[in-house]
Amino acid sequence: MRPVTARASIAQPRPGSYTVTAEFYDILQADEDERLVRDRYAWEVAKARLGVLDIGAGTGRVTLMSLAESRVGVHAVEPARAMRTALMARLAALPARQRERVTVHPHTLDEAALHAVADVAVCHNAVACLPPAARRTLWPAVGAALVPGGSLFLQLPPARIPARDVERVLPEQRVGEHAYGGRMVMSAAGDRIRTRVDYWVRSTDGMLREHTETFSMWPASRSRMIDDLAQHGFVSSPRQDDPGFLAVTLRSPW
Repeated sequence: MRPVTARASIAQPRPGSYTVTAEFYDILQADEDERLVRDRYAWEVAKARLGVLDIGAGTGRVTLMSLAESRVGVHAVEPARAMRTALMARLAALPARQRERVTVHPHTLDEAALHAVADVAVCHNAVACLPPAARRTLWPAVGAALVPGGSLFLQLPPARIPARDVERVLPEQRVGEHAYGGRMVMSAAGDRIRTRVDYWVRSTDGMLREHTETFSMWPASRSRMIDDLAQHGFVSSPRQDDPGFLAVTLRSPW
């Protein structure tokens, strides 16, 4: 899971966020995340006929999948400079004709002010970063960017604050003579979840570097998310088999 942090504005982390995580994310987490992205969104993205909106594009897993699975334009929204740098490097390696279909917006979604640019939107691993009030302000911006009848597919935030610390070890990956590793610990912190991620690089002679980055996440139940989205014209799909994800459709005004 891509760790996330909060922004008082509409949708995304501060431009200076992820300065530590950006170096380690792709090598430690992106392969697993790429499989998840393909399994959850590729079939829906392939149906896009107008455009795809990637909200919180990060280093580009949803963006690249969207380019591969669709033939429409892709709008990648990512204000965090560190993550956007990795995204741009990945796009630079693509053939020119494919790259020309991507527009990267270095702003939050409300600042990008997109209007009716897509019929499919994906918000993967980003909603949890918002406190409830800021989260609710995201939905009107998504509604403006989608055409009526368009669909939003999102990964839900954690449903509740953990009763005890939850630890996840990120398997080490070797790059030449060095091994890169990490550990994520999620713990209760009032009304939010404190997520601390420790990263390290070691050689056969011992530890070379250690870094830590800490993020906040705000939990919300599935029913709460559905209710919040309904207030902004979104209707949830009656059949969804994965409790970690939600699909909603923007109602037509007529």
